[in-house]
Amino acid sequence: MTIPNQRIVYLNGEYIPENEAKLPFRDRGVKYGDAVFDTTRTFGHKIFKLEEHVERLFRSLRYVGIDPGLSVNEVTEITEKVLELNLPLIAKDEDYWVSQRITRGIIDPNERTAWPSYTGPTVIIECLPLPLSTRSRLYRDGIDMIVSSVRRNSPDMLSPRAKTHNYLNLIMADEEVSAQDPNAFALMLDHNGNIAEGRGSNVFFVSDGCLYTPQERFVLPGISRQTVKELAKKISLPCIEKDYDLYDAYNSDEAFITSTSFCICPCRSINGRTFAEGGVPGPVTEKLMNLYVDLVGFDWVSQYTRYPVKDVPRM
Repeated sequence: MTIPNQRIVYLNGEYIPENEAKLPFRDRGVKYGDAVFDTTRTFGHKIFKLEEHVERLFRSLRYVGIDPGLSVNEVTEITEKVLELNLPLIAKDEDYWVSQRITRGIIDPNERTAWPSYTGPTVIIECLPLPLSTRSRLYRDGIDMIVSSVRRNSPDMLSPRAKTHNYLNLIMADEEVSAQDPNAFALMLDHNGNIAEGRGSNVFFVSDGCLYTPQERFVLPGISRQTVKELAKKISLPCIEKDYDLYDAYNSDEAFITSTSFCICPCRSINGRTFAEGGVPGPVTEKLMNLYVDLVGFDWVSQYTRYPVKDVPRM
């Protein structure tokens, strides 16, 4: 039964309602997390840096050795079509996450016997409304970060630069931190004890008039991360990629995270220690947020803060 006014998803060549999009339980994406994905967002219903996101998707695909059977242009066109089909379902002041997900499919002939026509990779392209109301508090109060004992995957084992469905490493960090404070965000260290990233977010620190962020080898090179680096260059704000440990973090003036949906969100504390500037956001963070708003031509800060403050649920 099709549910009225339900979102449309692309699945292996078809545009179908979400509740009709089904995968075999032996798909390797389901069994092993053997899949990659990427996600962008819209601003005022216009998709942001789709080309960059799709190119990163294909870099992840090449890294794990999955051939999607589609070209970059085809994935881009399908993504735009999925967004077009789903835009009528949200209000003018709402926006979407827009994601591409590609699994290796079913490759074992013995496992394929129940699904003889299910060949090749599984390609899913879908939309989901951004959780605007639940994040309002974070832009008013700032994010409290807690460092997890779970370390980020070492690039010598599995490169963090690939955006894969194998998120258990990040989820375990989230679970540990959420048990201490359901509203805190997990911050992970790399295998050397330097700051790496959070679940789906990069982190920046401000100290003595410079911007610092972990080296790309140890983190996912976020599109929003790159956008901030470009904005910093425009205002002659030095941005340095380097190993940054907890001593450095505790002595920082400001901090913020970047991600597709958050863009830039200020941080208030790390392990209970508030940043030296005290206010949220700090002056450098606020300047970069304003530049980001100008860049996209849409006030995404007000889009979040217009909602009443709520606690952030675990996601």
